[in-house]
Amino acid sequence: MASNENKGFPNSYMFLKPEDARFRDLLHVLYSRNLGNRKFVDSHEGSMEESFRQRWLIFVSLMVQKILLFVKTPLSFFGTCVEMLVNMVALNGGFFMMLINLLTGHLVIPDRESPKYLSCIGNLDRRVKLNIVNREDSKYHVSLAMMASKASYENAAYLKYTITHEWKMEFVGFYDCWNEYQRRANTEVLVFLDKDTYVVAFRGTEPFDADDWCTDLDISWYGIPGVGKMHGGFMKALGLQKNVGWPKEIQRDERLPPFAYYVIRDILKKRLSENDKAKFILTGHSLGGALAILFSTILFLHDETLLIERLQGIYTFGQPRVGDEEYARYMKQKLKENSIMYCRFVYCNDIVPRLPYDDKDLLFKHFGVCLFFNRRYELRVLEEEPNKNYFSPWCVIPMTLNSILELMRSFTIAYINGPHYREGWLLFGFRLVGLVLPGLPSHGPQEYINSTLLGTIESHFKVD
Repeated sequence: MASNENKGFPNSYMFLKPEDARFRDLLHVLYSRNLGNRKFVDSHEGSMEESFRQRWLIFVSLMVQKILLFVKTPLSFFGTCVEMLVNMVALNGGFFMMLINLLTGHLVIPDRESPKYLSCIGNLDRRVKLNIVNREDSKYHVSLAMMASKASYENAAYLKYTITHEWKMEFVGFYDCWNEYQRRANTEVLVFLDKDTYVVAFRGTEPFDADDWCTDLDISWYGIPGVGKMHGGFMKALGLQKNVGWPKEIQRDERLPPFAYYVIRDILKKRLSENDKAKFILTGHSLGGALAILFSTILFLHDETLLIERLQGIYTFGQPRVGDEEYARYMKQKLKENSIMYCRFVYCNDIVPRLPYDDKDLLFKHFGVCLFFNRRYELRVLEEEPNKNYFSPWCVIPMTLNSILELMRSFTIAYINGPHYREGWLLFGFRLVGLVLPGLPSHGPQEYINSTLLGTIESHFKVD
């Protein structure tokens, strides 16, 4: 039994275990309301799912996760091949030069641990410059946060070189952190220092990592008394402990990588205690944005006074939903009490912040101010993004039309806004995907970088 001092112990929970589910078992979810006695569901005593729609979502979540686990190895191999090919083309000066170098014996082979090696996300948008926004500009930290969120997809050598030599800042570390439920170190966090501001950037979903996608699509939930219910997949990635929840202190197994929440918390506590002027910001793109806001939740839960007082802001980009209405009320109150800025950026038809659809039957909802950018990078401050049901048939035609216009803009944006906005062939190919899956290219980092640079956002930072 958990100690009374452990406020992170749940009063209710439901964890899905797709590896233990057979197809015949999954069908039972659709017609049986009692999920508590299923071996692929770990839940509190008396757990019932009375809504068919909830059971349908559980069925879909488990089925998709099982498919992802089945294709995990070939998906990873395919991703590695794509990354190697894209890096080989880039390092050899283009496709035709790569062929010439191959024929002449001068082919440059990419090194995955090299500072020049980029992930698929990095190759979509290769920009590294920060001097586009003046340090004194009120949106400087937003632009820095987005660039840090994009950079967090890269390897440690790239990050150390970029932060030290390109950005002229102090590289603190890049941490591969343990997920106890997946038994894998697949949560990555970047920490660096810009003058007196520490930036903590959680890495988002890697496109060819099945475990990352399982984390996103896992609709398990975890309820804490007085806080609310939170997305179980994200909680596991952040460092949730089996059987004990969120104890304030843990005994770490030195043979395993650290847990994300605990290692970053301890680094910040040490660094901030040594510098009275130091503060920090939390950020992340996609899955990383979800981990950033949940990190602050656990700080509130543990009454980490020093860190709460020094937390300057939370900036998330394309962040998925993370909790229920009770959680939303709890976080609104805590952020307001501690004067912490929370900016959730959503670009146009980005699919990720809209899943699952937010109606009365579903668990996960948004909270806080939404800084919404349309295709022209014009900003609106909303409580929720428009067209919040991605699957609404009324949205298909306007989303497809918008994808066509964004594809056309790919050819003109550099001429209108300058060479910093030039787009490469890989990004153009990604935009073509948007003609079939509208809203998917909108989730890419390129649109969020453009939004923070071209959008007029500084006047909206003090909105409650």
